[in-house]
Amino acid sequence: MPDLHLTPAEEALLAGSAGPGVQKAMQIVVALGRIYAAPDLTPITHAQISGVSYKNLGDAGVDFLNHWAAEGASVRVPTTLNPAGMELERWQEMGISPDFARPQLIAISAFRQMGVTPTMSCTPYLFPGIAPRRGDHLAWAESSAVVWANSVVGAYTNREGGPSALAAAIVGRTARYGYHLEANRLATHVVEIACPLRTIADFGALSYIVGKEVGDGVPYFPDLGAWLPPLPADLTTGGEAGDRLKTLGAGIAAYGAVALYHIAGVTPEARDLGERLIRGDARRLTIDSLAPAYAIMDANPETTQIDLVTIGCPHASLTELRRVAARLHGEKLATRLWVTTSQITRARAAQEGLIDLIQQAGGEVVADTCAVVAPVRQLGIKRMATNAGKMACYAPMHSGVEMRFGDLEQCLEAAITGQWRAPSLPPI
Repeated sequence: MPDLHLTPAEEALLAGSAGPGVQKAMQIVVALGRIYAAPDLTPITHAQISGVSYKNLGDAGVDFLNHWAAEGASVRVPTTLNPAGMELERWQEMGISPDFARPQLIAISAFRQMGVTPTMSCTPYLFPGIAPRRGDHLAWAESSAVVWANSVVGAYTNREGGPSALAAAIVGRTARYGYHLEANRLATHVVEIACPLRTIADFGALSYIVGKEVGDGVPYFPDLGAWLPPLPADLTTGGEAGDRLKTLGAGIAAYGAVALYHIAGVTPEARDLGERLIRGDARRLTIDSLAPAYAIMDANPETTQIDLVTIGCPHASLTELRRVAARLHGEKLATRLWVTTSQITRARAAQEGLIDLIQQAGGEVVADTCAVVAPVRQLGIKRMATNAGKMACYAPMHSGVEMRFGDLEQCLEAAITGQWRAPSLPPI
């Protein structure tokens, strides 16, 4: 097997020409390239770093980041951050303890020192001026964002780890293997849909079934486009179609390890190549009911009292904030509601008056964090409700909460009444 080819400039970085911080990053990138038999490295246009919350990092992770920053490491390409464990400027208001907040702020400071933009969001593709373009090579670690970039945009990225994404950002390149190679982007499964998909929660339920069936494969959906409105011209707003695909991608990455899917007539590679994307040995399956997924994801049917309703996993788009604000107009909430999003999207929503409408009802539009990576049990939250498939997967495991899962109308009705029950109002 031929060794990884490095250019003279890359060899120099590996030898320490740019200092120990960059050398360490190059060692990580090269080691991964050799492990995965990459032929060479490829320049990247953007990196997204996960594992940012102190809940994930712990003291050892914070010390590691500080040491790397002290060695002079600095990113060479635009680089953004996943959610932290709290909203940085409102952690006291949120009820976060100083014992959690201090190391979290130290970690963010280390990222800033290395030139990382502290976006604290899992949806960098919703940021105007940052969103990737087709054909870009990226080093993204957030699993839901990886699926979006590969599938909806037609960019190229593997599912990096947090340290490897940071290393790639510091050297401006990543090893060219996996989904950076066209041959690995062919579909391993053909998934036909024989049941209705009417809501974002339905797409979350679909993601459970597909993720479990496909694992780390590449699904091709020949008929899923029938359940999607046209994608908006400006994908940074989300749009109904974008929000459904965001939920689908997040769930199949969480319940499986999918990093790329194709939808006939919708996603760019499928528009260009159609069924030529399907491997000859692709497995075929048909989804004729979402009931098995709802039975698992709506994990605690005996739970009716709700402590927190959370919308926005991945982080809510401008379209989702519009829908929540419209439903809550004139209402008063009986329990806590978090609509989690990025600072960038929250600022755009504030210009439309959406934040005021949600807050007037008693809801919170929370930036920088989400209910997966925040210490929600420390906040007295034991029973949650969500319409997000990924949240239904991760929150019970990471936060030890009881979970109810359903469509947006059910979730907002639970926030208004404090109780989980079947929807009594028309879908919004």
